[in-house]
Amino acid sequence: MGPIRGLKRKRKAEKEIDRNGAHPSPGYQAHQDLDWWDEFSKRITGLSNQSEDPPKFESFLKISRRTFNYICSLVKEEMMARPANFIDLNGKLLSMNDRVAVALRRLSSGESLSSVGNLLGLNQTTVAQITWRFVEAMEQRGVHHLRWPSTKGEMEVIKLKFEKIRGLPNCCGVIDTTHIMMCLSMTDRASDVWKDKEKNHSMILQAIVDPHMRFLDIVTGWPGSLRNSVVLKSSSFFSLCDEGKRLNGKKIKLSEETQVREYVIGDVGFPLMEWLLTPYKGRRLSDSQVEFNKRIYATRLVAQSALARLKDTWRIINGVMWRPDKNRLPRIILVCCLLHNIVIDLEDKVQREMPISHHHDSGYRQQVCESSDKTAYSMRDKLSLYLSGSLPS
Repeated sequence: MGPIRGLKRKRKAEKEIDRNGAHPSPGYQAHQDLDWWDEFSKRITGLSNQSEDPPKFESFLKISRRTFNYICSLVKEEMMARPANFIDLNGKLLSMNDRVAVALRRLSSGESLSSVGNLLGLNQTTVAQITWRFVEAMEQRGVHHLRWPSTKGEMEVIKLKFEKIRGLPNCCGVIDTTHIMMCLSMTDRASDVWKDKEKNHSMILQAIVDPHMRFLDIVTGWPGSLRNSVVLKSSSFFSLCDEGKRLNGKKIKLSEETQVREYVIGDVGFPLMEWLLTPYKGRRLSDSQVEFNKRIYATRLVAQSALARLKDTWRIINGVMWRPDKNRLPRIILVCCLLHNIVIDLEDKVQREMPISHHHDSGYRQQVCESSDKTAYSMRDKLSLYLSGSLPS
């Protein structure tokens, strides 16, 4: 699956909220939200005992009501376009809000279909159908929340913010990968293809991240048995960069004779290229090389945090998935990435309060790629000397 593009900034998202009528008026909407959630929360197992407090909206769905309303406004047309009488076990028809809440609970909790069904008083087939319709709707209506910057102004903002982290000039993103683990049937003839170096069955997600932990480009669907460098070289992002159609913006002058082009950074599992800078390997490094590695490491934390937050929030892709449909899984991963970006675009207060983690691939050893471009060696050396103040002017 190739990179998915299509981001709208926060103000664009807010305009769409108004255009779709998700907020008729603050007072009216608050009343409607309260009435709907009060009714929906009664579905949850255990609320028949009136002494129990109903669950809080934010803790149950991991997003604010404002973000929930926006997501509803995005998917309403697609989710309601085809007739479907989704009902609970008591025969009550599920509303639009009900359906979105069911799908978000399934994606955010990572609980099985039967667990979500038992919790909400639904048949597990109904949970599966609603969740998949939501995934299809988000693919159609939410894809504009994930795209490569289309203007020089957008990219300049990204580069300036990366430079503020640890001083890397003209840096446009951080690339990293994570494994979505699966439990496959022993009778699956193709199961060995999905077995990675750690003997787990997994699917790879490659992501390029901006300074705000937003995904700018993703690639998924490839077996975990493939190395990071292979996945990169198979992507359209690689082709665009190789053809000079991406990371082809303004160069920055480091000295009278030295310029640095636009680039992204990654760990030593990726090939060193003119547009992809990686740390120095080995123990006998110069002071400038050690300093360069420290700056790379500190900046790379942005991508590690983004992938950790993605998995912590949308737990359907965390842990080990039980015999997933490998054709549908890449689309589920994409939608989780879209939801991740939407939460950031809307500055969701619930997500802002979550602790930051950098661990998204526990148990996986660092890959090392020996592939490199000779020109990239020179560029990296000059940049490391510039950052340490040793580059001749």
